[in-house]
Amino acid sequence: MKAGLIATAALLTLAGCATTALDPQRPRVALDTSAGRIVVALDAVAAPISSCNFIGYVVFGDYDGGSFFRTVVRATNTANPNPIDVIQAATPRGSDDASRPPIALERTRDTGLRHLAGTVSMARDGPDTATSSFFIVTQDTPSLDYGGARNPDGQGFAAFGSVVEGLDVARRIQGMPADADERLTPPVAIRSARLLDPAPAVCSPGARP
Repeated sequence: MKAGLIATAALLTLAGCATTALDPQRPRVALDTSAGRIVVALDAVAAPISSCNFIGYVVFGDYDGGSFFRTVVRATNTANPNPIDVIQAATPRGSDDASRPPIALERTRDTGLRHLAGTVSMARDGPDTATSSFFIVTQDTPSLDYGGARNPDGQGFAAFGSVVEGLDVARRIQGMPADADERLTPPVAIRSARLLDPAPAVCSPGARP
């Protein structure tokens, strides 16, 4: 979906100043939070729409000043019959950031990715509604995959990468104090989000996954 890609040459110009990627199709993003550093590697082959969308928000500094604002801990702070273990992040504009168009849902049925411990995935309401908000899975949670029962529509969520450094930080955030609405009190600040490697070619203007 073209709207899910980065429609500007500035992306590759800025990303080209980064270090050489260990895997050109798995660029890394470093999240500097008030709880510690988390590095994620994106899967631009399996999930190009979600990966390129995320890179766009990172490159233009949209997550700077944002936060991990929500924690869902299995069977402790959720009444949902399909509990999950995740922490959710948003830009300073909030989880329903309308600054850019929503992207198409890349179902795990199609990507082959799974919501295992450390998976990075897009938050959403209905299918094709994700914008900027993402979450990190801290324990294997198959109910988030296609066909899972976490969401009534059964379409699952769009996994698009995994934590390669700092899963302990994510789990520490998950265990921080939260209110009855699963809101971290206080939220964990995202000081910065930086692309460590060049953006993959699929994210260049005019490219289509």
